[in-house]
Amino acid sequence: MQQKRQRKTAQRGFTLVEIAIVLVIIGLLLGGVLKGQGLIDSAKVKNIIQQSNSLSAAVNAYQDKFRALPGDDALGTSHVPNSAGNGNGDGQIGEYALAPQHLALGGFITGSYNGTTQFMTSAQGGAVYIYNDAVGGRAGNGIRFDNLPESFAEQIDNKLDDGVATTGSVRATAPYGNTSAITTRTAVFF
Repeated sequence: MQQKRQRKTAQRGFTLVEIAIVLVIIGLLLGGVLKGQGLIDSAKVKNIIQQSNSLSAAVNAYQDKFRALPGDDALGTSHVPNSAGNGNGDGQIGEYALAPQHLALGGFITGSYNGTTQFMTSAQGGAVYIYNDAVGGRAGNGIRFDNLPESFAEQIDNKLDDGVATTGSVRATAPYGNTSAITTRTAVFF
C-alpha cells in the first residue's frame, strides 16, 4: 500500500492553475515585447516626419535666401561655393543629387554630400531625395523616402495627409493593404 502512495506522489505533474499562471506570464511578456516594438516603430515614423518637415523648411529657407530651389539653382556654384554644379533653373528639382549638397554647403542641413552619388538616409535606413516627381501621378517638388515598410508609409500619410496612398500631398507607390508591397516609396510634396 505504501508503494502505491509513493508512485502517485512521484507521478505528480503541474496543476491547471500552475499552467494557467505560466501562460499568463508568457502572454504578458509577449504583450510587452509587441508594445515595445510598436513604440520603436512609432518613434521611427515620428523621426521620418520630423526629417520631412526639417527638409521642407531647409528648402524654403534656401529659396528665400537665394531665390532658387536647391539642386535646381542655376547659380548654385556662386551661391554655395564648392558645389559640384548648377541646376538648370526651371523650377523643378530634377538635379536631385545636387539638392542635399546645396543645402549642406549653404548651412541649411548638416552632412557632407558630393553632389553626385551621396544621398541622405531616413530613420528607417532608406534613401531620401529632394526631387521633382514628373512621373508619380503628381508633378511637383517634394521629398521622397525609399524603402519604408507599408505600415510606416500609411502612418505618415494618416498623420500628414488624407490616409489614401494615391491622393493628396503624401503619396505611396502602391495602395495600402497590398500584401505584395512589403516596402513602399513615399513622397511628401511641398
